[in-house]
Amino acid sequence: MIQITSTIAIDEGEIQEEFIRSSGPGGQNVNKVATAVQLRFDAVHSPSLPDDVRQRLARLAGRRMTEEGVLIIEARRFRTQARNRQDAVDRLVALIRKAAERPKSRRKTSPTPTSKRQRLEAKRRRGEIKRLRQSVQSHED
Repeated sequence: MIQITSTIAIDEGEIQEEFIRSSGPGGQNVNKVATAVQLRFDAVHSPSLPDDVRQRLARLAGRRMTEEGVLIIEARRFRTQARNRQDAVDRLVALIRKAAERPKSRRKTSPTPTSKRQRLEAKRRRGEIKRLRQSVQSHED
């Protein structure tokens, strides 16, 4: 079990890992050894995630989530399979933790008297600047 929060834990059987060849550093080793990890987590059908977390996770994941609701994380930062695997799991856990945080509800507030006064003062100053830019009209008698 991978513990995400105090109430959310994911069974390791829900995660599929596929090892693929990685680009980047590694010399000749990079062409022979599949060190990059492609982690797949079916978020839509996961019994471990509450509905609200699942919806926020889909929004946070963006293009990393397929149309079927499978979250794909690719890790190729390190040269070893084990470190890339751990990196992918850590990124999954961080993403789900962020999705588990409930967003603060916005409370409507009214502008303070000082902010109203400052806004009107700025508008007046700006209007004065524009008025001074206008051409002067001559009075011929």
